[in-house]
Amino acid sequence: MTRLNRLHRLTISLVLLTLTCASALDAASNARITVTDDFGHNVTVRAPPLRIVSLAPGATAMLVAAGAGGQLVGTIEYSGQPASEMKLPRIGSADAIDMERLIALRPDVVVVWPDGNSPAQIRTLERLGISVYRQEAVTLDGIPDSLRRLGRLAGTSRVADRRAGALAAKLAGLRKEYANSAPATVFLEVWDRPLYTVGGGELMSDALSICGARNAFADLPQRAPAIGIEAVIARNPDIIIAAAPPGKGAAWLAEWRRFPSLRAVTTGHLLAFEDQRLMGLGPGAIDATAAMCRKIAALTGRSGAKYP
Repeated sequence: MTRLNRLHRLTISLVLLTLTCASALDAASNARITVTDDFGHNVTVRAPPLRIVSLAPGATAMLVAAGAGGQLVGTIEYSGQPASEMKLPRIGSADAIDMERLIALRPDVVVVWPDGNSPAQIRTLERLGISVYRQEAVTLDGIPDSLRRLGRLAGTSRVADRRAGALAAKLAGLRKEYANSAPATVFLEVWDRPLYTVGGGELMSDALSICGARNAFADLPQRAPAIGIEAVIARNPDIIIAAAPPGKGAAWLAEWRRFPSLRAVTTGHLLAFEDQRLMGLGPGAIDATAAMCRKIAALTGRSGAKYP
């Protein structure tokens, strides 16, 4: 074989290798995966890493906990958690998204909060062909499961599964610790004017049950029903908890002292709880639940008073 023929064959081999590598890279870039979101919808995206936009504070906190913080490219205005999202571009608020800014971020997927984001804007995203992942854990037990699903979406299952396991173990420990607590009824005030509480289907009601307590308004179907003062007086809770914004709890509780016939007022079982993670629908809600359980136990004495 002449030297010219050898060079010719080498050149052809290099060309074929280059074409093969290019084809493999192209196939990898076009690879798609399908995952199931928290509402049972199948969501198809390209293989991670992704460009993710989060339209809810809880979703952002969950993505960071799942190890996908580095894939976040945008979020909404103030959420309070987690600190890392402060560096991300803001594209509006939960109910008013700047669609032009969102599209400019070129997201592979947008993670939304169905109960908090505008349904019309969610439909617009889908009409534009942008993948939409619906995320929301409505119970504390649902948080680890939701975290695992986000890990599959972002290709970070190793981190997400480890974090989910730790959260599930913490919940199991809290249940065991407070299983024999006195079954106090609790009025959980989440806003003062107008007066709002939570119904039995809300995560904060679930948190109370973890602490061995009962939500005084657990029978209401709404997640955040507006109620009157008369309704609170009629149910006469053992404890009143002001789940207030920072600095507001004491003022909210002062209003209840005007009603000395209330059992919670008579016993002094009034508690300000201003940990915003409890309302955040993220993994921090479990740590906040642990803190609330400790405060309830310290306020009442778990082995002390027994409630009817």
